This record gives sequence, C-alpha cells and structure tokens, in this order.
Amino acid sequence: MLRGVAEVRVLLVRRPGGTVEARELDDGGTVTRVPAGELPALVRERETAHPRWVWDDTTRWYPGLLAAGLRVERCTDLRLGHALLRRSPRVDQATLTGPDTAGWDALEPVGAADPALFDLDDPADRLDPAAEQERQRAALGTVDQRARLGLLLAAESAGALVAAEMTHAGMPWRADVHDRLLTDLLGPRPAAGRRPEGLEQVLTAVRQAFGAPALNPDSPTELLPCLRAAGLEVTDTRSWTLEQLDHPGITPLLQYKKLARLLQANGWAWLDTWVAEGRFRPTWLPGGVVTGRWASAGGGALSAPVQVRPAAVADDGWRFVVADVAQLEPRVLAGMSRDTAMAEAARAADLYQAMVDTGAVASRSDAKLGMLGAMYGGTRGESGRMVDRLTRRYPQAFGLVEEAARAGERGEVVQTLLGRGSPLPTGSWAAPAAESDDDRPDPRERDQHRRAWGRFTRNFVVQGTGAEWALCWLAVLRNRLWQTGPAGQVTDRPHLVFFLHDEVVVHTPEHLADDVADAVRAAATEAGRLLFGSFPVDFPLDVSVVRSWADAG
Repeated sequence: MLRGVAEVRVLLVRRPGGTVEARELDDGGTVTRVPAGELPALVRERETAHPRWVWDDTTRWYPGLLAAGLRVERCTDLRLGHALLRRSPRVDQATLTGPDTAGWDALEPVGAADPALFDLDDPADRLDPAAEQERQRAALGTVDQRARLGLLLAAESAGALVAAEMTHAGMPWRADVHDRLLTDLLGPRPAAGRRPEGLEQVLTAVRQAFGAPALNPDSPTELLPCLRAAGLEVTDTRSWTLEQLDHPGITPLLQYKKLARLLQANGWAWLDTWVAEGRFRPTWLPGGVVTGRWASAGGGALSAPVQVRPAAVADDGWRFVVADVAQLEPRVLAGMSRDTAMAEAARAADLYQAMVDTGAVASRSDAKLGMLGAMYGGTRGESGRMVDRLTRRYPQAFGLVEEAARAGERGEVVQTLLGRGSPLPTGSWAAPAAESDDDRPDPRERDQHRRAWGRFTRNFVVQGTGAEWALCWLAVLRNRLWQTGPAGQVTDRPHLVFFLHDEVVVHTPEHLADDVADAVRAAATEAGRLLFGSFPVDFPLDVSVVRSWADAG
C-alpha cells in the first residue's frame, strides 16, 4: 500500500455469458461489467490507482493478464488465504463457515499452460468470492497478533504472483547444451524404449561383477536377491545403503543408479516436454507443502540436478544473479526464539563456525550435528550429546523446538511465527482413549507414533518460519526488481526466474546486474525486519553474477 493512501480493493468475479464483474469493495460497491476479452484493458486502467485485486485464485486470473502484457502490483488470493486460515490455531473457525466452505476447502489451482479465463465446469464458479472475502476479513479481525497473520496472508498472495510470473517468463534453457550434456554422460540419444549406449556399458559391468547376465538394476525385486546372493546382507537398495558395502560391483551399480536417475528425471523426454522456445516453464505451487514451502507440478523444478544446470544460460546481453542464504533455518530459529546468544553467532557468514569460535562446541561438524539434531529430532547418540551441550549455550532457541516437539507428542497443533498451523495428527494414537482393550493401540507403537509426530512438529515451526522469511524476501524483491531498469513488461526488466526454498535466480540485463545484486541483499534485510523487527539476526547471502547457472558460487 502506498504510504498515506487508503488501499483500494477490487474484486473480480466471472459471470455467465463470458463477462467479468469488477466490484469496488471500498468505494460504495461500484460495479463494472465487461466482456472477458476486455478485462486486460480494465486492469491496465485501474492499475494506475495501485489497487489490490481480490480474486478466487491467482492461477485462474493472472496467467491470462500476463499473456496480455500486464503486471499487477498486488492481490488477495482467496484460495490460498482460505487454506491458511483454516489451519491457523489463532482463527475462530466459525467465522469462516459458510454454505460454500467445503468448496473452498477442496478448490485446487489450475495449470498455467492454458490461460483461458472461462473453463467449462470450473468448481471455482460455484463459489462466492465476495462472501469468502468478508469471512476471511472477519476471521482475521478476531485474531490476537493480527499483524503477523495479516503479513503472512499478504506474503502468500504475493508469492502467487511471483509464481505466475516465473512460469510466464520461464528459465532460459539451452536445449542444445542440455542434449550435449546428456550425450557426454549417457551416450547418443537412443531409440524409444532402449537404454542409451553409455548406460548399457555400465549395466554390462554391473551384471559381470555380480555374475547375473539378465539382472535389471531398475527393479528392486531383482536387485535385492542378487545382492544377497553375493553375500551382501542388505534390507533395501537405496544408494546410501549401497555406499556402505564392499564389493567390486557396488561402484558400477552406484554409477548406473545415478545415470538412470538423471535419464528418468532430466533426460531427453524431460527436455522434449518442459523446454520450449528456449525456456523451462514449470508450474510453481506456493504453499504446496504443509510447512508453507513451495512445490512444483511437473518438471522437477525443485530438484534441478547440478549435471544439467550448465544448460541454464542467460540470454545474450543478460546475466543471472543467483543468491542463496546461508543456514536459513538456524538463523530463523534464533530470531523467532529471541535467543540473543544464537543471534550473535548468526551475525557471522558461517553460523556453525561462529558457534565454535565462541566456545559452544569443539568443531564445526559438532555445531551442525547439534543444530540438525535439535531441528529434526536427532536427540540420541553423538547428535544427542551435541544437542545437550548447545542447549546450555542457547536455551531459548533449543527450548522452543523442544516445546514444539512436546506439543506434537500430545497431539496439539503448533504454529509458525506468523501463524501457519500444523496439521492435526491422525491415527489411533492421537484419538481419545478407547473404552475397549481391543481398540487401544499397543503402548510401544503409540509411543513411536508420538515421538515421530513430535519430530515433525519441532521441525515444522522452524521450516515453516523459514518459508515465511523466504516469502517476504520474494515479495520485497519482486517489487524492487520492477522499479529497476527500463519500462516495459515483466520480461523486459530484471525478473525472477527460479526459486528453491532459500535460493533465487534473477534474469537481468547485464548492465543492471550490480543493482539487482544490491536489491537482492536489501530484500533479504527487509524480510528479516518484517519478521523479527529490531531483533538483531542477520541473513547473509552468497550472491553471484553469472552467464550460466552452473557457474554460481
């Protein structure tokens, strides 16, 4: 919202007959109806007043506007807001109840491949966005610490805009470079249904080493008996299990699994499906994970392996600015717990080494082991000893995750700093005590489930708050990038093209790369201030300006 200017909210609703209704929510309820084809012109005219567009779901509105050359400054995504409020323990759920609540609960995003505004039998058209908007505002009005939850709602909607813009712009991707990488690693592209030559050669070595000429390593039901017949006592065929074994066939087997995984996840079929006109365009799903982290629908955007990153090459005259934050979750834990001693360690670029330098632990590996143990529930053995030692040095931080774990074990909902709630546990261990002995779960089994859920909730509060910091980083950065560079559409200016939990990639004209790097750092600082106020916790970034994503530090 512009400083000193009242926010203008405009609700967009699809109506029968291919029309769109634009309703002013803060100015007497003025309604404008236009044919769907004239919506871009209406949005272009209204955008000069910096409104907040209110709509059922960003994936149903924004791709079409982007395709028409428009960029909107802000929105309220009712689908994402509904999901967030429904799980927040701060919200009185009665305020969200209406005749179409079940429909909002079930509403799913749509794919970005078809930006058509009016799909046949869209379930969103059976919902009342005006009523839902009022319910959400009423729900927020009943919440303690309303500003925090309001910030999360705004950031979630901003993330939806970022996601649509990244899909629209696409990550620059050189199909010829990708093909060459695959050929170098796997051999020439094979005929359909056949393995590449390089993979066949490794497979021959595996079969010879195990004396199994017909072995198919892709089948665990074939591979596991083969390993046992070779005298290897294993219970699964996962790579980390195989790495512990001593046998001449293990090295080629691990190589085969690595190459086969590359072929399946990012091989020629992936290239044909997901790269077009020099761009990789996955569909991003903000809030796709219960912690608030993003997911992606197809394309494996959140697991792009290093082997294929050389194919991500900036356009001529452009560069990538790649930035990632070091040790995000421990820094977030320091901020949300207000642990001044841990925040002091977080002032260093390497938080783990700072713990060593202050005498908390003897080595960097000890610091990392203890932090991971605290956040993921590794409280036994060497990890447990490190947790105990670090708890004495950082009692507020370690006490926070321990309290979240105990709450989870009791079957309670925990929440992130801004108010995203964890899901309720399921299963007999979390249900009220059964009256019949036959219905009562085994105590040992119940305790195992309780501890497992406690490990989930202890990580939920930290990972979820880390996702909130990243959302704020994206939202602030998106607006800073829009103010950098020449006028034009999203893709004419510096713009986000990739996001992975704690890493962003910006595609920018080369002469603006330094300005973009400054904007990325400033946005990270602002995100920390939005979440933690004046509490002194730092989020240092590793920033690279590169032509290829693979060259980032």
